[in-house]
Amino acid sequence: MIHVQHINKNYGRICALKDISIDVQAGELFGLIGPDGAGKTTLFRILTSLLLADSGEATVDGLNVRKDFKELRNHIGYMPGRFSLYQDLTVEENLKFFATIFNTTIAENYHLVAPIYSQIEKFKTRRAGKLSGGMKQKLALSCALIHKPTVLFLDEPTTGVDPVSRKEFWGMLKALKAAGITVLVSTPYMDEAILCDRIALMQHGQILSVDAPDKIVAQFPTKLYRVRSNNNYALLNRMRQHPAVETVFMFGEYLHVTFVDQSKATSACFSEFEAQFEEITPNIEDCFIYLTQQKWIM
Repeated sequence: MIHVQHINKNYGRICALKDISIDVQAGELFGLIGPDGAGKTTLFRILTSLLLADSGEATVDGLNVRKDFKELRNHIGYMPGRFSLYQDLTVEENLKFFATIFNTTIAENYHLVAPIYSQIEKFKTRRAGKLSGGMKQKLALSCALIHKPTVLFLDEPTTGVDPVSRKEFWGMLKALKAAGITVLVSTPYMDEAILCDRIALMQHGQILSVDAPDKIVAQFPTKLYRVRSNNNYALLNRMRQHPAVETVFMFGEYLHVTFVDQSKATSACFSEFEAQFEEITPNIEDCFIYLTQQKWIM
């Protein structure tokens, strides 16, 4: 459904995307996971024909994003990271406007947006600029769906949204996937990665890993320990200078640590740091940090 091959994009001396290649299958809920500046938005803009890549090729629903951009826009729905609807128009007026642009009506495709729009329909006469963050996202998603796209691009849709609305939003995405719509979503939140069928971990315009979340976790190449002491910051600095320590980073009230040689991961070693420790199972965030550090050290 989405085929990206060797995409590169630079902004002057800044490399936004470097040799990006991914494939997203039809009906898949695929996540681009990475912090601000990782290149997620640039890739979205290229795939939605809003920006030209410097090199490489990409197709969406069989259409070339460069050559077939006019037809492509009838096949996709795009929800940018920043709320971009008309804030001085009401909820209903925004939805009618976007339906009209695509030569359709709210009534014709209401079944697609009903589970989402019904939650804000009682506020249909309220101006969009007066909506809460969660309600704005639901309106934006409704507008992106009103023309019945086959592929939906959602750029950090839950940023700045409260936890309850975030959970509701991901429930909506699962329902859209069940309806056969291919969803490509980006997020900086690592805990949302496990809600996707497959993910691509991104940093500095490059892809670190692509797979199902559980498979990425299963590929973590070494044992992981969590450690804490009375002064974690001092312990962090000490461990970073220790030759036996491969990686160490803050994780809430703990430090997460890996060792160059597992034989060094002994009680005696941790006693040297005057710290309590235990072996743990890594999560997606651990994998991302480990891959990032390995990438830039190599």
